[in-house]
Amino acid sequence: MENLNKITTNPLRIQDNTFRDGHQSIYATRMKTEDMIPIAEQMDDCGFWAIEVWGGATFDTMHRFLGEDPWMRPKILKKYITKTPFSMLLRGQNLVGYRHYADDVVRAFVDKACEIGIDVFRCFDALNDFRNITTCVERIKANGRHFQGAVCYSLTEGGLGGNVYNLNYYVSKARELEQMGADTVCIKDMAGMLSPYDAYDLFAALKKEIKVPLHLHTHYTSGMASMTYLKAIEAGVDIVDTCLAPFALRTSMPAIEPLVAALRGTKRATGMDLRKLLVLGEHLENIAPKYNHHLANHKLSIIDSGVLAHQIPGGMISNLIGQLKEMKALDRLEEIYEEVELTRNDMGCPPLVTPVSQIVGAQAVLNVLFGRYTKVTNQLKDLVLGLYGKTPLPIKSELAKIILKNCKRGQEPVTGRPADSLPPEIATAKRDMGNLARTDEDLLAYILYPATMKEYLQKKYGTNPSAGSGSERTPQKKVAA
Repeated sequence: MENLNKITTNPLRIQDNTFRDGHQSIYATRMKTEDMIPIAEQMDDCGFWAIEVWGGATFDTMHRFLGEDPWMRPKILKKYITKTPFSMLLRGQNLVGYRHYADDVVRAFVDKACEIGIDVFRCFDALNDFRNITTCVERIKANGRHFQGAVCYSLTEGGLGGNVYNLNYYVSKARELEQMGADTVCIKDMAGMLSPYDAYDLFAALKKEIKVPLHLHTHYTSGMASMTYLKAIEAGVDIVDTCLAPFALRTSMPAIEPLVAALRGTKRATGMDLRKLLVLGEHLENIAPKYNHHLANHKLSIIDSGVLAHQIPGGMISNLIGQLKEMKALDRLEEIYEEVELTRNDMGCPPLVTPVSQIVGAQAVLNVLFGRYTKVTNQLKDLVLGLYGKTPLPIKSELAKIILKNCKRGQEPVTGRPADSLPPEIATAKRDMGNLARTDEDLLAYILYPATMKEYLQKKYGTNPSAGSGSERTPQKKVAA
């Protein structure tokens, strides 16, 4: 593995996200490992800074929809990709699930991820409360792997600035990550809301304060991403995320090919061979018919200009639409968009990213259909209780009292690190699973997705449903991150 810390400002380095976030964004994370193998060795020869292969929604969809063991993908791809580091997206204490897990689970998961071949861990917390990534960081460092600290990008108003998401906010958050030992710092713009000139100001400011290399991740959702990359490059960003063209644009990342071409002959030229990239794209075009039924085709435009107004990430929108269809209330979508903004402000203006995005979205639906906070989800109560961490702005005490009235978990918000209140989980899970969990990987997967993983393991090992016993916790409906 190359020394990832020794990066100069030239040339621009590129992380490829085709094998993870690319197909998660446009094909509902349905790309099979078998379709990655034919181009894996060629990908290894392109000179990427890293290749993202795991994390996010892959763990969920692989066992639930593809019939694949999630732990196997990095192991298999490592046989073909031997030079380029593997990256994954890790949701801090949420790992690759949708709730906070106890520290014993977090430590065991990170250790196992290192064992199966993950080199770079992009760690983020949905509230930018970095107490929620400390256990992950401890194990990443102990295993000698690369810790990339990520700040979730959001807006208080139409652009960078305002009383929360201003330059000082991002610089201070980046400095906090650097002090935690981050090898690189990433600005994670999950909704594609970072505008070109804001990107220039942001990275110019970060470059003055942060010594480690800076990474930018954005999505094409709003149509600004390629322009945003060029201005960030002018300001000195070290690394950006792209995808091969067939898996780029829409709600995915910018395409690598035009970026490589645009930088040729400049001091930020990547040095990558455009012809090699075009060949890889041909393979993706050939397999596209297998996946195109997952492609959103309900409108002509490949961008969602509405995100510039409502700031709602594409994955969250799809979840809202699904929820409203079930309730036969799709005609009220525009009201929901407006209510999302109000609910978000009520909840302390958090970034709209998993799992907070679906918590805010689900509550916004209830607020529109039944009256504001007449019905309250358990997840919103947990958010108000502080069990997800500290929100960027405090939640008004009067509203907190209304939401937490008769809450079984308490009425007084906690202020400590959320995971400190979670008892160890592994021993209990072992008793629940009995002989069905035959490996540590099986056991950890069951803790993350108890109902669906138990079903998967029963099919995998050909056992009957009574092989494991005990209570099950049903996973929440997912949203992309």
